[in-house]
Amino acid sequence: MSRLVELELGRVALLALDNPPLNIVTGELLAQLDEALGALEAAAPGDVRAVVVTGRGDRAFSVGSNVRDFEAHRGRDGRAHFEFEARVAQRLAGLPMPTIAALEASALGGGLEIALCCDLRIAAEGASLGLPEVRLAVTPSTGSTQRLPRIVGLGRAKELLLTGRILTAAEAERIGLVNEVVPAGRAIARAREIGEEIAERGPLAVREVKRLVDGALDRDLAAGHAAEVEASVRIFATDDMLEGARSFLAKRAPEYHGR
Repeated sequence: MSRLVELELGRVALLALDNPPLNIVTGELLAQLDEALGALEAAAPGDVRAVVVTGRGDRAFSVGSNVRDFEAHRGRDGRAHFEFEARVAQRLAGLPMPTIAALEASALGGGLEIALCCDLRIAAEGASLGLPEVRLAVTPSTGSTQRLPRIVGLGRAKELLLTGRILTAAEAERIGLVNEVVPAGRAIARAREIGEEIAERGPLAVREVKRLVDGALDRDLAAGHAAEVEASVRIFATDDMLEGARSFLAKRAPEYHGR
């Protein structure tokens, strides 16, 4: 079986879709992505502190599913396919460490939905982004109707999803769909820079902050604040907290180990 997903573990891991030129999301690619996500979930907090997610080649981060497969997704087989897509997307979104999508080229349909599962998105100039499913008389199936409103707001999400409009990288940055636009060929490098910046922070605290923010819109304010208190109790019991305080007072760089 050919490798369609590459995973390079490290403090800033690299997770790459490797099905060029368009990095089409096939069942085999999803299965390999699921396997890679399992390895990331199992990584110790001090070992993997951030993940850069990208696509190989210079034509697309990913354009999602192959339109030729649409007819095969009717009926019972279709339900199984869509449910598996959803499980993998939830697994990516639920990784305990921060994820940064590096969009060197176009992210369309299911490809953009994968990027939406990441915490941050960096796009290169010239990249196009969009969810054109309605142009083909189908609906998104990997979570964009739920994630996009949380990122760009309800009105803007409806506009993009109902029209299937394709955005430039600059337009995507203007509405908050991507965090930053960089020169062509620099998206992965910039995502790694951000990942390294995150990796210098306390990894247990970073994981707690991601978890708290991810749950913020699903709780009322009082429940969210209570969750913060519980997180603080856990974090203040760690060795990393002691290292953070002591290194600050000693005016030296901290050495965090995720303990």
